[in-house]
Amino acid sequence: MNHLPLIIKREYLTKVKNKSFIVMTILSPIIMIALISVVAYLSQLNNDKVRTIIVLDESGFVQNTFKSSDNTIYNVLTNMSLEDAKTIVKETFSYGLLHINKSEDVDEVANSIKFYSEESPSLTLISNLESQLEKKLTNIKLQQQGVDVEMINASKIYIDIAQESFEGEKTSKIDSVVKLIFGGAAGYLLFMFIIIYGNMIMRSVIEEKTSRIIEVIISSVKPIQLMLGKIIGTSLAGITQFVIWIILGGILMTVVSMVLGIDMAQMQTPQQEVLQQAMENPAVNSQIQDLVNAFYNLPIINLIIAFILFFIGGYLLYSSLYAAIGAAVDNETDTQQFLLPIIMPLILAVYIGIFTVIEDPHGTVSTVFSFLPLTSPVVMLMRIPFGVPLWQQLVSLLILIGTFMFTVWFAAKIYRVGILMYGKKPSYKELIKWIKY
Repeated sequence: MNHLPLIIKREYLTKVKNKSFIVMTILSPIIMIALISVVAYLSQLNNDKVRTIIVLDESGFVQNTFKSSDNTIYNVLTNMSLEDAKTIVKETFSYGLLHINKSEDVDEVANSIKFYSEESPSLTLISNLESQLEKKLTNIKLQQQGVDVEMINASKIYIDIAQESFEGEKTSKIDSVVKLIFGGAAGYLLFMFIIIYGNMIMRSVIEEKTSRIIEVIISSVKPIQLMLGKIIGTSLAGITQFVIWIILGGILMTVVSMVLGIDMAQMQTPQQEVLQQAMENPAVNSQIQDLVNAFYNLPIINLIIAFILFFIGGYLLYSSLYAAIGAAVDNETDTQQFLLPIIMPLILAVYIGIFTVIEDPHGTVSTVFSFLPLTSPVVMLMRIPFGVPLWQQLVSLLILIGTFMFTVWFAAKIYRVGILMYGKKPSYKELIKWIKY
């Protein structure tokens, strides 16, 4: 294996010195930050926009319901016809007109409310208006029926079942959501890394094979050394690219925020008003506290170590298969028949992680697929936040490493024959023959 470090160095330098690699490494964060900055800038402009809504309440039930805020101003009209109100809205360039028809019956009032505007109104605004009107009209109807609304509100009981393990560890419903987010992010990141850089390895093999450079290299290097060198070198190049993206993205984000005066925290648009109202609710404050506690309850150290190990193991496993496919074909068009069996386990792992792990992280389906090597890097990473015994993690990791070693041997067999085969697209039957050589 003396040539392996030289091959790794060659592959790494070839990738990082490639013009397209350099351009995309620099251009990708610039494009991403530019898009985020445009969205943030437009959102900030939208936040500064003040909407004036004219309210014509002919019933007299809800005219004191609406309270103006920084972004929304309510003007209540009285003793005026609907047509005159529409004229005022147009002349004052107001956002819209909320009309409540005249009636003594609350149900009729509720069924005849209309909102007039030149353009389609904001979905968030309409939902907010509906929520306020429903609450007000419901209270009025209860009062008309002789019901004490304050007594009903005081009689409401809110249930929040406390969750605690037999060891005394306290959890909540939000814990499951936080765990799913962290596990899902880790699994999805691995999925994307495999797809992006696995294809890069495959294309690299195809390029060297078609240019006949491989015939010179293979005369002094073993196929398995060449394949491992490509996998590790490309992986290091990918990691370098990720690090540059993070550093460059952070610098650009800071510069854009300072130069353009964009506050990324103001990207909420009209939803900010709804969130501010929700924050005034004690129940919401309690949920925020539960969210903070859920974050601290995560096994952070275990997550970091497991993420690194399973990330490396899963990537190396799939990269060896991508390298074998690149050696077996002459162009990217012929790779399609071989890529589907590789991509399907990854897609299956993501779906199992999302739809099964959240409901039953320790169930049979989740447990079994967290041991299968083609799905374990994703499924196990999604299970670990829910508390997986250490022995299960170790067994899954050992199976993954063992499968990787077998896959490298298996892929090297195909690689050894395939890199010198030209002009013919192999079938699965021929691949099996190559392995027996």
